[in-house]
Amino acid sequence: MAAIPTQRESQAPAREVRGHTTLPGSPLAPGSARALVRAALAVAPGVPARLADDALVVVSELVTNAVLHAGTDVDVDWRLEETGAFVVEVGDRHSPRAPRDPAAGEAPCDVPDHGRGLRLVAALAESWGVTYRTDARTVWARLSPAGAPAADGPAPPPAPGAAGELAPRQYRAGGDRDWLGRGALSFLAEASDLLAGQLDENLVAALTGRLIVPRLADWCALWLEDEATVRGGGDGGPARVWHTGEARVEELRCALRKEPPRQRDGLRPGPEPYPWPGHALGPEGTHGSALAYRLIAGGRPLGTLVIGRCGPARFPDEVTGLVEDLGRRVALAIGAARQYARQATISAVLQRGLLPGAVAEIPGVRSALVYEPCDKGGPSGDFYDLFPAGDGRWCFAVGDVQGKGPEAAVVIGLARPWLRLLAREGYRAADVLDRLNQLLLDDATEAADAAARALVTAGGRPLPPGDAPQTRFLSLLYGELTPREDGGVRCTLASAGHPLPLLLRPDGQVRTAARPQTLLGVVEDETYTSETIELRPGDSLLCVTDGVTERRSGSRQFDDGDGLARALSGCAGLSAEGIAGRIRRLVHDFGGGLPEDDLALLVLQAE
Repeated sequence: MAAIPTQRESQAPAREVRGHTTLPGSPLAPGSARALVRAALAVAPGVPARLADDALVVVSELVTNAVLHAGTDVDVDWRLEETGAFVVEVGDRHSPRAPRDPAAGEAPCDVPDHGRGLRLVAALAESWGVTYRTDARTVWARLSPAGAPAADGPAPPPAPGAAGELAPRQYRAGGDRDWLGRGALSFLAEASDLLAGQLDENLVAALTGRLIVPRLADWCALWLEDEATVRGGGDGGPARVWHTGEARVEELRCALRKEPPRQRDGLRPGPEPYPWPGHALGPEGTHGSALAYRLIAGGRPLGTLVIGRCGPARFPDEVTGLVEDLGRRVALAIGAARQYARQATISAVLQRGLLPGAVAEIPGVRSALVYEPCDKGGPSGDFYDLFPAGDGRWCFAVGDVQGKGPEAAVVIGLARPWLRLLAREGYRAADVLDRLNQLLLDDATEAADAAARALVTAGGRPLPPGDAPQTRFLSLLYGELTPREDGGVRCTLASAGHPLPLLLRPDGQVRTAARPQTLLGVVEDETYTSETIELRPGDSLLCVTDGVTERRSGSRQFDDGDGLARALSGCAGLSAEGIAGRIRRLVHDFGGGLPEDDLALLVLQAE
């Protein structure tokens, strides 16, 4: 999860306002910076609306450039001086090559992903510059309260609202020039807000069409390419089409399907002329101009955007440049959404590999399982297993790893196969915990040794925060079941730092069925013990993770005052499935919202 930015603001006795924030280097940083500066200027008296709009645009561009060029955390400092001038400084933790200024005739270092960048800052700021230090770079800009000299022509319309909405066809009422300028720049900044953080490429595509039509074009189409298409040289997937008149959408889609944009050599984003599909646009669309833009992010082609405008007039350069800037942001949003989708797929595959494909059936025992990871996009820290161990024995485990994600997956991937191997080798419950504890400690020691070697190789520089090896704690309830010929089941249990299992008798009596012991992976040479109980017909054993016992409702937890035991007592007479379902429902109802932790529970009932 990204770090939550912090803000410090103070207002001097006059009208000077200062603020500072540190933002993670993510696509959400520009929007967060705009929101903080907007709030600061809103409480400052007498700030001209034009200065406030220009300040938000400059802050957005400087933070965007810092994120794209450095990728580190970004420090943003701003102040509104007593003179009324606004000054912003955006620093990153990296000192790369000096930024190139296209307005000064300098060629970009690579394919630009950053929008108008320094040209925009230079146009709006009274002065600006770059300060370099050994391990950091700061770009600053100063905006005069009178604003930068305006371009010839009528003043631009007011900036869009919070939702990024502009009056439809506003640019046509008085010509493109009336709408372009600061209004268009504000539109671009708000468009970045809408696209930032979107994790579904279909939603990104839908937002793109709504942003372009009818503000910048009469119609547009978007082709998205998958990786197979790019490698195979195909024409991409079917076009998504938007038109000012809904009646023309389907006919236009059919026409564009017959002539998709051809892939060009190189990775230049465009624009390039595109054949006019006049036959699909009716009498009013006989003539017009269309342009195609290649969508590129991280040096990879992701698709093609085509815009069209009816009439004899060509697209003005200001519009084509604005769409090119928007296209870069769309490409970045699509790239981020695809990366998230790939990661989610990998996590889902990994999660399936960490859990058993099926729960074993045990003669004379009914079992029921509830497993609900709170993060659907990554590996859970909870796991379970129920498997045959040979010689008429079955073994089960319910565990919880400290943390989630890849770190937890490593521990689960280590623990679950070893549990099965040790059980099938004939080790009893206490011995299994002894050996698993040593295995986790040995693995952590190897990781520490590897980190120490890396530290020496790196010349003695300290490891970055979060890169040091971490102790891998594991709480585990492990048990062995042996069905008896005369009915009932012998159950041997060992708990290591885990919520204790509860035994439910048919008459509603509940008691704990094991004693607490130390977490696995903490104490060297720890010796674990086990207890043996008899599950008579009708007896039920409930095993849970702390997602059940520590479910919160305000300051209270579900297991406060033996809450879990009282809930289980009310399940007397229910089947294993009935007990699992009721406990799950009570846990969910207790908090009143979605669980904040993984939840797993296993019910074993002797028949």
